[in-house]
Amino acid sequence: MESAVEIDRLPIDLLAHIFAMITYFSDLAQARGVCRRWKDGVKMSIGRRKSLSFAGWKLEDDSTAHLIRHEHSLRELDFSRSDWGCQITDHGLNQISIAKCVPNLKSISLWGMVRITDKGVVQLISRANSLQNLNIGGTYITDISLLAIADNCPNLKTIVLWCCRLVTESGLLILVRNCHQLESINVWAMRVPIDCFVGLVAISPSLQIKSRSVLDSTWV
Repeated sequence: MESAVEIDRLPIDLLAHIFAMITYFSDLAQARGVCRRWKDGVKMSIGRRKSLSFAGWKLEDDSTAHLIRHEHSLRELDFSRSDWGCQITDHGLNQISIAKCVPNLKSISLWGMVRITDKGVVQLISRANSLQNLNIGGTYITDISLLAIADNCPNLKTIVLWCCRLVTESGLLILVRNCHQLESINVWAMRVPIDCFVGLVAISPSLQIKSRSVLDSTWV
C-alpha cells in the first residue's frame, strides 16, 4: 500500500518516462488498467517508445494500427507469434504503413503472420527505408515482397525467410544483388536448390547463409 502511494506521487511526466521503457504490449495493457493516472501515463508514453512487441497476442487490425500511429519515436516493431494465431491482415499492414514512425524503423518482425500477403508487405516495406533487420519467416510471401525489399531497403543487414516456401531462387538473387549491406540471410526450409546458395555467395562473398534449424547456428 505504501509503495502504491509513493509511485502515485511521481509527476505524470516521469511516470510516462517509466512506461516508455516497457516493450511488451501485454505489460502496457495491464499498466493501463491499474487506474486513471496510470492510463494517462501510458497514453503520454506512447510517443516516446523506441521498441514495441505484440508477440504472443492476438492482434486486431484497427486498434493495433491506431496505437502505432501515435508511436513517433519507435525503432523496433515486433508482431511475432509462437502459436501461429496472429490476427493482423493486409488491411492492418496498410494502416500501419502510414504511421510516422515507419520510415525510421530499424527492425520489423512479421514472424508467423500467416494472414498477410505480398500486398500488405509491399505497402509496409515501401516506406520502411531505414530498415536494417527483417524477420518475415513463416509467411506466404513470394518474390514480389523480395523485390519490394530490394528496391526500398538499401540498409538491410539481416533477413529471416524461414519456411517461406513460395520464394524462389530468382527472388533471392535479386535481393542479394540490390541489398549491398546484407550480412546474413536465413533460408532454412525453403524450396530452393542448393546451387542457389553458391550463387548468392558469388555475389556477396561475406554473406552468411543460414540453411538449417534456427537453433543449430550452422551456416553454409
